[in-house]
Amino acid sequence: MDVEKKKIIIVGCGPGAEEYITPAAQAAAARADVLIVSRRLMGFFPEVAAERIDSGVDIDGTLDEIAARHDAGQQVVLLATGDPGIASLAQPVIRRFGRENCEVIPGISSIQIAFARLGLDWQDARIISAHGSDPQVSAADLRAAEKIAILGGREGSLRWAAGLIPELGKGRRVFLCEDLTLPNEKFREVRADELIRIPVSSRAIILIIQGELLS
Repeated sequence: MDVEKKKIIIVGCGPGAEEYITPAAQAAAARADVLIVSRRLMGFFPEVAAERIDSGVDIDGTLDEIAARHDAGQQVVLLATGDPGIASLAQPVIRRFGRENCEVIPGISSIQIAFARLGLDWQDARIISAHGSDPQVSAADLRAAEKIAILGGREGSLRWAAGLIPELGKGRRVFLCEDLTLPNEKFREVRADELIRIPVSSRAIILIIQGELLS
C-alpha cells in the first residue's frame, strides 16, 4: 500500500518571546508527529507530544531525517526562528522536497522588530546575513541603500560591519539590537568603531540607517 505523504510544514516562530508566536504557528505545531527544532526552540510548544529532532548544524543529516519521516507518512513540522523567509533552514528543505510538498507559515522576524523600534518601514532595506561568515558584498554594492540590516550574532560579524560602515559615506547612524522582545533586550545607538569592542549576543542585528530618515 502506498503511504500518503503529508506536506512538510515550515513554521516561523517569531523573534524569541512567546507572545510573538502566531496562532497559525501554534495550530501547525499541534498537528506534528515530528518537530524539527533548533536548540533555541527546543522548549517551545511543551504541550505537543511529538518526537523532537535537533536540527543542529548538519543540514544534510537533518534533511535525511525529514525524508525518512516524510516517506513514512508522518506529519513533519520544521520550527524556524523568526520568519522562514530570512536566513532559515526553510530554503534547503524547499529545494530538496519541492514547493509543492511544503507549506510555509510565516512568522514575525527580528528584522521587523528592529525597524519597528525605530518607527521605520523596511520594504526597501538591504538585508545581509553575516551570522555564519563574512558576507561577500562590498561597500560599493551598498552605498545606495539608505537602510541596511545585518544579521550578526558573532564577534566577526561586528568586526566586518565596523570595517564596512566608514566606506558607506557620511551621515549613517548605527544601531545594535540584541535579544529583541526578550527580557534582556538591548537596543542602542553606537559608533562604528565601538562594534569591535562590544560583546555580542547570538541574537544580534546591526541597523545602518541614513541619518536624514530619522530626523
